[in-house]
Amino acid sequence: MLKSSVPDLGELREIVADIRHDDKRASEVLQRLRSLLKKAPSEIRDLDLNEIARESVQLLSPLSIAREINLSGITAPLPLPIRGDPVQLQQVILNLIMNAMDAASKMPRAERRVTVTTARDDNFAEVSVSDTGSGIPIEKIKEVFEPFFTTKAQGMGLGLSIARTIVEAHEGQIWAENKAASGAVFHIRLPLAA
Repeated sequence: MLKSSVPDLGELREIVADIRHDDKRASEVLQRLRSLLKKAPSEIRDLDLNEIARESVQLLSPLSIAREINLSGITAPLPLPIRGDPVQLQQVILNLIMNAMDAASKMPRAERRVTVTTARDDNFAEVSVSDTGSGIPIEKIKEVFEPFFTTKAQGMGLGLSIARTIVEAHEGQIWAENKAASGAVFHIRLPLAA
């Protein structure tokens, strides 16, 4: 594009705007992570868990296409009002989706699926991320949230541990289980706002 004698300035502006938006988001994630590790207060506000889930799927859709993974989102029909830090909660969901895509990518192309669903259960909002990978070894399922536990060659084993810390700071729960057929599903349960 830049080698073209007449580059498309409109397209270049869009690319630069996307880069700036992603840079700002990354900066906010790092700032919130530092705050979390220092036990600093979060930016708590009214949110809709459906919206956070939709945005997370939208953010990772280009990557799922590049990796030939069918990424879909199914949100609850009514809003799921919660109170929380939007950047932290989105980071948790993004981490779960990325892990699910890593698991699904080891399967044949036609079987690569990751699904993000939201639901209401009594006074709780729930989000689940499921994949069609090989699942979690049953003897390791309780360890996946421990610091430095990883099954990835290049992994540090901090993503799920940080996710658990963030979810628990929001008075929620996070857990994992294997699906009956194949793959795993990670659940997050958060109290609905009054």
